Amino acid sequence: MRRPYRKLNLDERRILATMLQAKATKTKIAEALGRDRSTIHREIKRNWWHDEEVPQADGYWHLSAQMLADRRHLKRRKLECHEDLRNEVIAKLKEGWSPEQIAGRLKIEPRAPYRICHETIYRYVYSESGQSQELSRHLSERQRKRKPRYARKARDRVFPLETSIHNRPDEINDRSQFGNWEGDLMIFERAQGNANVATLVERKTRFTVLLRNNDRKSRPLMNKLIDEMSPLPAQARRSITFDRGFEFTSWRELQNGMGTKAWFCDPQAPWQKGSVENMNKRVRRYLPRDTALLSLQNRHLKSLCDRLNATPRKCLGYRTPAEAFRDELLKLERR
Repeated sequence: MRRPYRKLNLDERRILATMLQAKATKTKIAEALGRDRSTIHREIKRNWWHDEEVPQADGYWHLSAQMLADRRHLKRRKLECHEDLRNEVIAKLKEGWSPEQIAGRLKIEPRAPYRICHETIYRYVYSESGQSQELSRHLSERQRKRKPRYARKARDRVFPLETSIHNRPDEINDRSQFGNWEGDLMIFERAQGNANVATLVERKTRFTVLLRNNDRKSRPLMNKLIDEMSPLPAQARRSITFDRGFEFTSWRELQNGMGTKAWFCDPQAPWQKGSVENMNKRVRRYLPRDTALLSLQNRHLKSLCDRLNATPRKCLGYRTPAEAFRDELLKLERR
């Protein structure tokens, strides 16, 4: 696995300068410092001292190299240095703008005194100062800390190719088989904590189940689904289709716990589970993002679920999902 880059310190720069003066090759310097040759090459190129007035002073000097590196570091801390820019960026984040939108807008604003890269905004959000202000909660995809790309888990290991929605059988795709569900997680404002609502929709009957969940971790969610669906006959809980959110990484618990197969949409393609996405829009009319879920009684959620399942649907010939679901269960009993 690729190692994270670590900047040279003053002692390493002193050794580098001494070995350069002794005409040592970059390969020898890299071996002496325990670094990659490309790191040495980049260090020399970036921190080579150029003096127009005294050309004889050109070269790599450890003190000047440290000064140039520190100067670049200060430039990257633009949001720490300029209070007006920092306040504007924070205000836009709270309005729901993404760092890329903020940076892009500043580039076209004729009166904007500063330009900034979206990466700089991300670094500030996850810096100690940004964490103390809880700025990450204003991002669309929130994380406690930012992880380098190469440290993330490979998606093909978490969601293997054989679980792709493209391998899903035709009887599931055409909704001819009963017992295949779609699942999703409805997220609410950060002020409501980790509380969320899991939505399950049976593809053939559009029967809906809503579950309040007080944890966004994957394993507790899967345990909640198992507790809710285990009483159903095995033919009524054949599979569930999810997106590739981190909430569903423990999907194997479903198969081990009750024999339910898991399928997954393509990356960035939640529309491929359209039934549950459509249902989420319906539910949002009754449970907006600022809903205080922890104070919501279980009977209120059950009442909402009953209302949704008692509403006639055109795709069911104007039968209700509850009627269609009950008919399918009766068919299973007669077999």
